[in-house]
Amino acid sequence: MDAKTIKNTGRKLRTFLAEFNDCFSRSDQRAHLQTYVNGQLSDLERKSIEPIALAANIPPRTLQYFLSTAPWDGPRLRDRLEWMVARDHSHPRAIGIIDESGNPKKGKHTCAVQRQWCGNTGKVDNCVVAVHLAYAFNDFQCLLDSDLFLPKDWADDLDRRKDAGIPQEVVYRKKADIALEQLSRAIRNGIRFSALTFDEFYGRDGEFLDGLESLGQDYVGEVPSDFTGWLHEVQVLQKPTPAQRRKRGRKKHFPRLAAKALPACEVRNLAVYSRLFQKQKWQRFHVKDGEKGPVVWEVKHARFYRKHQQDELPGPPHTLIVARNVLDPGEVKYFLSNRLVGSGDVTLEWLLWVAFSRFSVERCFELGKRELGMDHFEVRCWQAIHRHLYVSQLSQLFCARVHQDLREKNDRQFVPYRRAGSHRSLCVGNRSGLAFFGKNDLISTGSQIDKLLSTPQPARKKIPSQKAAWSPAKNRHKNQSVELLYTS
Repeated sequence: MDAKTIKNTGRKLRTFLAEFNDCFSRSDQRAHLQTYVNGQLSDLERKSIEPIALAANIPPRTLQYFLSTAPWDGPRLRDRLEWMVARDHSHPRAIGIIDESGNPKKGKHTCAVQRQWCGNTGKVDNCVVAVHLAYAFNDFQCLLDSDLFLPKDWADDLDRRKDAGIPQEVVYRKKADIALEQLSRAIRNGIRFSALTFDEFYGRDGEFLDGLESLGQDYVGEVPSDFTGWLHEVQVLQKPTPAQRRKRGRKKHFPRLAAKALPACEVRNLAVYSRLFQKQKWQRFHVKDGEKGPVVWEVKHARFYRKHQQDELPGPPHTLIVARNVLDPGEVKYFLSNRLVGSGDVTLEWLLWVAFSRFSVERCFELGKRELGMDHFEVRCWQAIHRHLYVSQLSQLFCARVHQDLREKNDRQFVPYRRAGSHRSLCVGNRSGLAFFGKNDLISTGSQIDKLLSTPQPARKKIPSQKAAWSPAKNRHKNQSVELLYTS
């Protein structure tokens, strides 16, 4: 970036922040927002309140007051950010990602802190955990919403609630319930996702999946290996027969499974023992280009009827995808989608693209924590932590907008960043979307035993580092304009 571009960026920042003026009732609060965002975008080593305030030559207590008790509307700022994304960055292929992040904290006075799983350290640690909703398409990604997870011990402790300034209406909620509320709020603010994705922690929660479907949201999420359901439609009795009505004794509840219906089975067993999966051949897909080379997975898929937790009856048809890592066959993932392959413009490649797009939110966390100080907060109360998270989202959105503008300026014929998870950027196979590899393609599988097949798979040669020759495929996705390529 030259001096002119940097100067223009400063002007863009002032214009960008001016869109949030109505969230503040006083001009000095708007100035403090500018100071705080400037500090997060600066090269300060530590981006907590004190370094930011000292760099701006203002008392640290001023910024502490700005985050903790100053009268400005944090939720409105969050909603305005979502309105801007819906207005300026909407795209029919945009996806949403639900994930959480932990911030290690010492002591026991920071709001919602306790020993719990912390993804930042990779272990159970003393930390606070926030649930996030992210928005991504091509190389544009940002956080839309962030909420603290309030543990039950905190929710039931009146003294700690009072000290941390937790509002009376805030009660204990599961992380999945927080995520559903975030999604519902984003939809009300104009955000639209072509699909939502999440990890198996959320995928194991049947109420969460029911909530997504009640909102009309398509999803492709990971589910645990013990997730249960059926591969074939089973008979459900809606009411008793005349003979059953005449029987004495305890009446059976309806609707219920027919007596001859097979019980629900775990997906890990279905993948191994079901004839439907045994007859299928593994299809290879180039998911993305990782730092260590191409990431390739083999998949099988089938229609699936998940078992509802409340009534233990099958739901509507879904798509179950079984995927294993080519380079590590022992690594197996299971994905569930409420969209069926072949319905409308839904393809297996598109479902896989959504399923493996969770790394976009990891990039948001990496940028937010490494560059913007999202985890550098040293405030303790409920409102101050949320305000810090909202302002951090705002700073990250500005970075995403500047990055997008610079890419479009440098290359008018925009080429998506290959590691960003774009459906088009992953289009290097004989089907639209992800790369598809034939059974004779050169992909290293090592010498490990196939844990999803009854017989070991032979070792294959490693793919050469240089790109192979490609030729155009015949079939194209009707919404795709890029050229699909096929291995020779």
